[in-house]
Amino acid sequence: MSARNWFLLIALSVLWGGTFFFVAVALKEWPPLTLVLARCVVAAAALVPILLALGFEFPRTAAGWRDFLVMSVLNNIVPFGLIFYAQQTVPSGLAAVLNATTPLMSLLVLRLMAGDSLSTNKVFGVAIGIAGVAILVGPQALAGVRAAEVVGMLAILAATLSYGFSGLWGRRLKGTAPAVSAASQLICSSLLMLPIAAVADRFWLLSWPSGGVVAAIVGLGLLSTALAYILFFEIMRSAGPLNVMLVTLLIPFTSIALGALFLGETMTARQITGALVIGLSLLVIDGRLFGVRPPH
Repeated sequence: MSARNWFLLIALSVLWGGTFFFVAVALKEWPPLTLVLARCVVAAAALVPILLALGFEFPRTAAGWRDFLVMSVLNNIVPFGLIFYAQQTVPSGLAAVLNATTPLMSLLVLRLMAGDSLSTNKVFGVAIGIAGVAILVGPQALAGVRAAEVVGMLAILAATLSYGFSGLWGRRLKGTAPAVSAASQLICSSLLMLPIAAVADRFWLLSWPSGGVVAAIVGLGLLSTALAYILFFEIMRSAGPLNVMLVTLLIPFTSIALGALFLGETMTARQITGALVIGLSLLVIDGRLFGVRPPH
């Protein structure tokens, strides 16, 4: 990737690193599916009027919205719902570390579904990444862990698989302006989540959240979603789906720092080891640190 794309990737990691912190705060008072709805609605409400004022055009036909509808399911509804559900039992730092397996899932999806080449460094990278996940959620890691926490960990891994498929589907959106892709996806997500959250949570009966939770929801919608997705689609457009998923290598460090500073969470030596092994796997996949030239 270019220096510009690396800068955008780091900025995106900061915005998405805050996601796990904001969610951990908001889940204290609002259920997961309502929080997914709130995240999408706040982000869409912020982006759409700005883009319309700037003269951007949205799709005019049902066929034009189809790709964004599928993207909203793969990139928002399924992973957000699974991760938010998991964070009821899984600490935000560990959730971010598990989320760091996203590039591994993306690599496998792109290989199996699109026939992308799988170079030697990518094969070794995947193997090292699987070892890192095993350290995190293997038999030793599960000693004394409640069943609900295990289910939460598996839910996050399922979310990363959904992100992998979203990277593949996102290739269809390459010719669309990043801001329009972000807003269109969020519009679809909001419309789809409205009946889901209504049936599951009856959100109109919920008490209005405290000031701290409102601030977390606003931060989640504006920073970790609206602004973050503009950067996400720009990196995907210019550097490809696998490179943009490398952001999850950087997210754990941001999330763990926020969790430690504001939520009193700690990471065990085993979890830190797992994070480092996953990080090494992504560096191997990237290849440049070890002198492997990226394909053109």
